[in-house]
Amino acid sequence: MPRRLTLPARLRLRRKKDFDAVYARGRRLGDGYFGMTATLNGAGVARLGLAVAVRVAGGAVERNRIRRVIKESFRLHQHALPAVDLVVSARAPARAAPGALLRASLDGLWKKVAAQCATSPRP
Repeated sequence: MPRRLTLPARLRLRRKKDFDAVYARGRRLGDGYFGMTATLNGAGVARLGLAVAVRVAGGAVERNRIRRVIKESFRLHQHALPAVDLVVSARAPARAAPGALLRASLDGLWKKVAAQCATSPRP
């Protein structure tokens, strides 16, 4: 049976305690457009949390555009990722960047997370 490329609620971090746990125990990485914090989880699947601040992305239209790009990229790469909780934070340059550039940036970050988990017990 092929793997489904959906993003159900169980693959998203939504509670403050989940975000706090990732920030407290996670390892940080990033680039010019996004910061990412990752920590291993016991859920058996990768889970995503989003942090796109008003001061970084401005109005709701821009914030939601950035969120859509992040969620779509995660949806397509979720099966290649190890069982980690991820919080992706947008940085100011993401506001003006075209979607293709943001997707390329995220593609590289997903690969970094997978590589770090393969070489170390803590992402």
